[in-house]
Amino acid sequence: MPTTLSFGQRLRHFFTPANLLSILAAAFSGLMLFAAYQPTGLWWAAPLAFGLFFAVVRSHNAVLLAWVQGLSLYGFLLPWVGEFVGPIAWIGLAVAQSLYSILFGLGLRYLLRRRFLQVAIPFWFVAVEYLRSSWPFGGFPWGRITWSQVGGPYAELIRWGGPSLVTFAVVVTGLALAVATRRAWAASLPVLAVVAAALVVATVTAPSSASSPSSQSDATIINVAAVQGNVPRMGLDFNEQRRAVLDNHVRETDKLAQAVKAGEAPQPDLVIWPENASDINPFVNEDASQLISQVQGNINAPILVGTITPEHNTMVVWDNGPQERHNKKFLQPFGEYMPLRDLLRHVSPYVDRAGNFQPGEGNGVVTMTPHTGKPPVAVGVATCYEVSFDGAFRQAVRSGAQVLTSPTNNATFGFTDMTYQQLAMSRMRAIEYDRAVVVAATSGVSAIVMPDGQVVEQSRIFTPDVLQANVPLRDTMTLSARIGPWLEWVVSAVGLAGVIIAWFLRKRPSPQQARRTSRTK
Repeated sequence: MPTTLSFGQRLRHFFTPANLLSILAAAFSGLMLFAAYQPTGLWWAAPLAFGLFFAVVRSHNAVLLAWVQGLSLYGFLLPWVGEFVGPIAWIGLAVAQSLYSILFGLGLRYLLRRRFLQVAIPFWFVAVEYLRSSWPFGGFPWGRITWSQVGGPYAELIRWGGPSLVTFAVVVTGLALAVATRRAWAASLPVLAVVAAALVVATVTAPSSASSPSSQSDATIINVAAVQGNVPRMGLDFNEQRRAVLDNHVRETDKLAQAVKAGEAPQPDLVIWPENASDINPFVNEDASQLISQVQGNINAPILVGTITPEHNTMVVWDNGPQERHNKKFLQPFGEYMPLRDLLRHVSPYVDRAGNFQPGEGNGVVTMTPHTGKPPVAVGVATCYEVSFDGAFRQAVRSGAQVLTSPTNNATFGFTDMTYQQLAMSRMRAIEYDRAVVVAATSGVSAIVMPDGQVVEQSRIFTPDVLQANVPLRDTMTLSARIGPWLEWVVSAVGLAGVIIAWFLRKRPSPQQARRTSRTK
């Protein structure tokens, strides 16, 4: 009869030196993943992190190690969430994100039992990342592995298949490294080698073949200015001095206008202000409207102004008064609106400080007409948090956007890594859609990003500044823009199918077990 282990025996068996080393390795792999993200930016640490993780994971500990890796990654990645509201928000979000890693571990547990299904592991990882980025409350795509790859060779793959292909490539590389060190996985090596080789070829050829020929013809160059007015103070109370924030952006724009008149700066075709640059609603407040109109006349260019209405977080083109608007569609839960408000009111006193915004509609494109005689420009807008969502810029590009902008307000996150992590997303979107991206932030960092993802102008954090550069207008349709989410859906479906097959086969002995059993008879 099989013996039943006591709790103490199970505990001692669990905390063997080998298990403890595996747990430490999984935690360290999460730390390595964090190091790949900006501002540290060691992109190569991500594939090495997965290599370490897959080298130590086994079927019996897959759930635990996957959770440890996820908790480590998100614990290091997201402290900015609690910068001014306390550690509960940070810890809660990190733990919530790590629960998806448990789901990955559950599938991994069964996939590891079947050698022929181990090639489905990267597909399953993408499937879990897709779920994390989509659900609940619209998902939280902030921690996608692809954002860690800005500045590295895998970044070019985003033109081909969007962020999911970059994530897939990183995980495949890590898995291939682990397979090369483990004889038990040798059967998976040929397939993984072919996949890895294909990804290398795609990475090398991506810039030249992932977009239409028109991407290389910059018939029109425009001069853009991004204004960073700064805020009177950091923290959640910055917008209590709303007039000061507006005045700061008016002042910096007026300085640029004076420099243009003095011949010290070129005349901008477009001016971009940040999200919340005017938290005084200029549609109803005459003073704010007059201030913006006056400075817009001084600079002699249309200004994209970040403001609010009772229902929407809005970016409005100001050109002799308000023109076209982009109302933010992908809203930040627990910030711009509060799910479960009545319940969470008992947990945190900050709940009622969250907004009640409604998601906007439209295609994310506004038209801005330069006063320099150049034709109207279709500007794709993804406000702050929206830049992390695939659908924001994709819809704008498909609707004719020639240049992209991501106005943002990061004043509530202080001197944390948040703003640098967000800038990495804008850089990856520039590569993905072959468009320049203008990032205007209230407090920094602001930046002007070229279509290859290179930053040509960047501000310091919490300093007033104006960035100015010439950028190309493009009508490229990269493969990622054309296929949309289909590749991610297919990859996720393959991963899910692999896990389902492995689950149905869970009670059958593997070929290796069958051979061992036959030899003992």
